[in-house]
Amino acid sequence: MAARSPLSRSLSPATHQWLGSADPKFLDLARREIVAADPEAVVQLLPEATGLMWVCSRRSFADLAQSWQANPPIFLRHICPIQRELWLDEGSLAGLRLDEELLAAINPALSFSVQTRLFGKLNFKPFQINEALAAQVVAAVGSPLQVRDPQQVISVVILANSTGIRVWLGLSLAEQNLSNWAGGIHRFRRDPGQISRSEFKLLEAIQVFHIPLQPGGRALDLGAAPGGWSRILRLYGQEVTAVDPAALDERLHSDAGICYHRLSAQAYLARCRERFHLILNDMRLDGRTSAHLMTAFAPHLEPEGAALMTLKLPSRRRLRVLQQTLDILSGTFAVVRARHLFYNRSEVTLYLRKGAQSAVSTT
Repeated sequence: MAARSPLSRSLSPATHQWLGSADPKFLDLARREIVAADPEAVVQLLPEATGLMWVCSRRSFADLAQSWQANPPIFLRHICPIQRELWLDEGSLAGLRLDEELLAAINPALSFSVQTRLFGKLNFKPFQINEALAAQVVAAVGSPLQVRDPQQVISVVILANSTGIRVWLGLSLAEQNLSNWAGGIHRFRRDPGQISRSEFKLLEAIQVFHIPLQPGGRALDLGAAPGGWSRILRLYGQEVTAVDPAALDERLHSDAGICYHRLSAQAYLARCRERFHLILNDMRLDGRTSAHLMTAFAPHLEPEGAALMTLKLPSRRRLRVLQQTLDILSGTFAVVRARHLFYNRSEVTLYLRKGAQSAVSTT
């Protein structure tokens, strides 16, 4: 691997460079979202960096970020600006420092975090870079370090390939990045009582969508088996009605806060007389069928209630199915957010509300 000078290079003010992240299966749709927001943008996929796109445009990063705060993209998971570019000598972090201009741009009154992503064969870890640069910021600027939920983020992306070790650096407000997790990748520690991997999907949705879960709220879990989502709802103090023709995990049988109906969702609908603050649907159905089911349950949702459903997308005509599903739901619900979450697979999670205004568009 060829060695390059570690000197930093400031980028031209006439153009703006930034990095976008998405699930590899949805890079084409994420790229479509970028071009829709900025038709003149040049978008380059980086084969050595899975799920990463390099973008160059004349529209500023801050301007794009502001527009996406009002109408967030569905498939573009995370963005961060590129304000400095440098090359490292192989195996050495000696040249990786923040220059005076970048340090001066950091607001000392706001908390910060360093978020590092590495691609390729490298002999150092993200935490080593995070610790080294964070120490530099604290010493030079005095900003308080806050790893979780920082107000501003120093993004570091390092890519090793046949031409050398390339580094991109950028400073932004955390709210501009679409996600306050590096690369939009949420990480949850596995709970000893975990029933299924899908629990992470619900935990991520609760955080990303800021779903209100007041203690004592009533929640309906459609397609509940084996019970992972019901277990998480109970941890948030919800009284849960779980519906599924398949069995729940035996560890939930003794929980008096779970009322289990061993029925299909359609059979339960015919006898349902209750109203709920939250309705969840993670059933393996065609998205349009699932949307019709959700609208049928809407009368059982409290006036200011919320609903969450996962939309399974086919391998072809994904946007068409997504738009048709949104059209079905929009007659009954406000679609507040639609997001391909980190723990989603070939699906999108939809956050629905009654008594609110829709904010989601596929165009």
